[in-house]
Amino acid sequence: MVGHRKETGKIKQLFGELGYRPRERFNALHGSRLIFNDIKNQRRVDVFLDVFQMCHKFDFKDRMGLEPKTLPVSDLLSTKLQIVEINEKDMKDILALLLDHEVSMDEVPDRINATYIAKLCAEDWGMYRTFTLNLAKMAEYAAGTGLDEEQKKRVSARAESLRSSIDTMPKSMGWKMRATVGDRKRWYELPEADQEVVDSGVSSVR
Repeated sequence: MVGHRKETGKIKQLFGELGYRPRERFNALHGSRLIFNDIKNQRRVDVFLDVFQMCHKFDFKDRMGLEPKTLPVSDLLSTKLQIVEINEKDMKDILALLLDHEVSMDEVPDRINATYIAKLCAEDWGMYRTFTLNLAKMAEYAAGTGLDEEQKKRVSARAESLRSSIDTMPKSMGWKMRATVGDRKRWYELPEADQEVVDSGVSSVR
């Protein structure tokens, strides 16, 4: 989930009322991310406050008000395209988003805003590298699924449309300088692996 940092107190109160326990130490150390655990049902909720940061960093502070109950589909797609060590589940999520949502050049509800995504990549070579690598995998991935031929073509065409928009968007000077270094220097962060559900109210037993 995502929320506003200024509403941290209300968010903590809400999850407390729902029976979730906060990861006290983690939440104290990370100002832009909270974790809550439902110990009984073994459920975990991550809440990113204004900023989403995993392999790459996104500022969603001004994006949250564009849709009534969720981030715009362009941002949901970005949180998947930014994954470097991508797995089957994430590929399925990207596939579903491309299958169900048309690509637009403007901010249109329920559509993928290619211009917005291209601008993100035009400012950050690392983001560009990860996004384009994952989009390049989609045609082959779609071909190996149970989609019919029309659906496979739709996914491939939308992935290619996004890649084209990303490639043709004018790049910043910082992007061009970083591009000269290329893959010789790591362009992403790898989030630390974390336990799914942790009861921070109980001492660990070794």
